[in-house]
Amino acid sequence: MSLDSRKASNLSRKDSTARIDDGRRRLLKAAGLGGALAAVAGGTLLSAPTSAMQTRARIVIVGAGAAGIAAANRLARGLDGAAITIIDRRQRHLYQPGLTLVATGIWKPGKVVDRNDRYLPQSVNWIQDHVAEFDPEANRVVTTAGRVVPYDYLLVTTGLKIDFDAIEGMSPELIGRESIGCVYDNPEHAERTWQMIDQYTAAGGVGLFTRGPGGIKCAGAPLKVTMLTEDIARQRSTRRSLEMVYNSPGAGLFSQPDTNEFLKQEFPERDIAINWHHRLKGIEPEAHRATFATPEGDVRIDYDFIHVVPPMRAPDALGNSPLAWQEGGFADDGNWMEVDQFSMRHQRYGNVFGAGDCVGTPIGKTAASVKAQVPVAVDNMINTIRDRETVARYDGYTSCPLITGRGRGILVEFDYALNMVPSFPFISPYREHWVPWVMKDRMLQPAYNAMLRGRI
Repeated sequence: MSLDSRKASNLSRKDSTARIDDGRRRLLKAAGLGGALAAVAGGTLLSAPTSAMQTRARIVIVGAGAAGIAAANRLARGLDGAAITIIDRRQRHLYQPGLTLVATGIWKPGKVVDRNDRYLPQSVNWIQDHVAEFDPEANRVVTTAGRVVPYDYLLVTTGLKIDFDAIEGMSPELIGRESIGCVYDNPEHAERTWQMIDQYTAAGGVGLFTRGPGGIKCAGAPLKVTMLTEDIARQRSTRRSLEMVYNSPGAGLFSQPDTNEFLKQEFPERDIAINWHHRLKGIEPEAHRATFATPEGDVRIDYDFIHVVPPMRAPDALGNSPLAWQEGGFADDGNWMEVDQFSMRHQRYGNVFGAGDCVGTPIGKTAASVKAQVPVAVDNMINTIRDRETVARYDGYTSCPLITGRGRGILVEFDYALNMVPSFPFISPYREHWVPWVMKDRMLQPAYNAMLRGRI
């Protein structure tokens, strides 16, 4: 379907943006806030269990990000008498799905910053350190301070590592300098990225947009930054002064086939060029030049702005441990944690489970995936403690409100089979609509906070 026909089948982009608030009110009135939050989170609202299982099991959770905190709340409610410990040095909690909105000037950085202690149950022992060693043979972990923490059951939710060192000449300190942006990792990076995009859309020139190879956190983020940058330039009437190029490390733009086809049409129609099989290899900051590895050899391209998306992988302690894939699976792509993709249970260590960005599954490094994975991992851990069969299954559900411009987007929801599994049947996942924008801008953060508390 061409861009013109997609526009004709919906409100014009200008009218759609102007009528967002009225549409939001109608959506909330029709669905109710509770039902809407459940739907956008990819599930239904859950009530607390009627009774908790009695156990004295020692449970260690490594990582206090979204998956770790949500799991801690669920385990604290589902178990009575368990000694639950969570290990993570980070005291800030970051709402990472909001970083694309910070990086494009829509949100202020403070909106994505919270505190872990607001969400952790009081019954959970919090060790404010990082794990330096996983020793599943001895059922223990060792912190960077040398503290040995034994466990009966382990849940790994470490998140992932943004591997800036994998790009020659790149470092986090360059973000916000030399026309370099990177939406990932923290609000400081996102805010400095907005400063660069703000300058670029005012001054014009060549803009290079990249994507790291392999599994990355929120694969839609590089695409959203690209399209929002283009939209900003249109609003400023500077679009003709920008030459925008998206450099894909492979032969596609998105893993879900229908969305991939939409983007393959959308980018050229918005005059965003695509370079296939261009993997960012190195950067010369002062020269404003980037080197890309291609099948024909290295290619160097000068730029006036570049959005850098490094490769991503498991944190070193996890990736170098026996818990990582040793052969097959994801052994050669990020050193991700080895889990059964359906049960979230380790395939070689039966008392170990994983959830979130650190696990090696075919898809799913999003907050929506966390929301779907954590109940499965927790339920299967509790059943293991009960000496029962692990029956809970994760079907690969993931979701991305793919923002195509301010006030519009596509709500992409799919599973391991790459089939669309829409939560809102009345919203087509194949064309732009105002609802995904309202979800991204207004609704997903409350749903995320409810997820942290284990309520959805």
